[in-house]
Amino acid sequence: MTAIRTARERARAELTREIKEEARRQLAEVGSAQLSLRAVARALGMASSAVYRYFPSRDELLTALITDAYDSLGDAVEAADDPAAAPRERWSSLCAAVRSWAIERPHEYALLYGSPVPGYHAPPQTVAPGTRVVLRCALIAQDARPLRPAFPGPLDPALSAQMAAVAAATGLELAPEEAARVLIVWSQLFGLVGFELFGQFTGSADPAGPLFRHATDQMAVYLGLP
Repeated sequence: MTAIRTARERARAELTREIKEEARRQLAEVGSAQLSLRAVARALGMASSAVYRYFPSRDELLTALITDAYDSLGDAVEAADDPAAAPRERWSSLCAAVRSWAIERPHEYALLYGSPVPGYHAPPQTVAPGTRVVLRCALIAQDARPLRPAFPGPLDPALSAQMAAVAAATGLELAPEEAARVLIVWSQLFGLVGFELFGQFTGSADPAGPLFRHATDQMAVYLGLP
């Protein structure tokens, strides 16, 4: 029975992989909003009812694709980070890893950071994989403390409370001001990458590599990395 069960588990895992691969291919063709379980089944030569046994709805398939993409990006960032390197080298490596991953997987990047899919609401299980990159940013900041002062005065009380909650959620030793810096540079990083992928630098900073490197260097200064 164990051998039969193991063979079935392997077959199920392989077919799950094929379904997700075909879904990613269709993301590139029609975009996330038009992703269809029926179209995936058709491309694989399967009955729609068979695919529904693996993914009961389009939203469950989207959730699997989103989780896989977040984890793939998180793996790339964590693999690029050398904790023994200087803080600015770690930051540069993280930024380069994000950009490289996005350029190699533009449709998955768009799924994560592009326009929301109409009618889809990401479930809580996407939160942990979705925060891996910003947590690595926060870890680099924590390891580089004390950071260079970047704020002329205290934070607005409402923002300070928000950032204190963010810092507590990370489990890292970050002051509210430091957590704010992390969120600011994290959003700037993904804004840069998104502008490049979606053609916003065409006719200005194109190719965008030199601007990207300059901007991420400036972010390191703002973050306060020595």
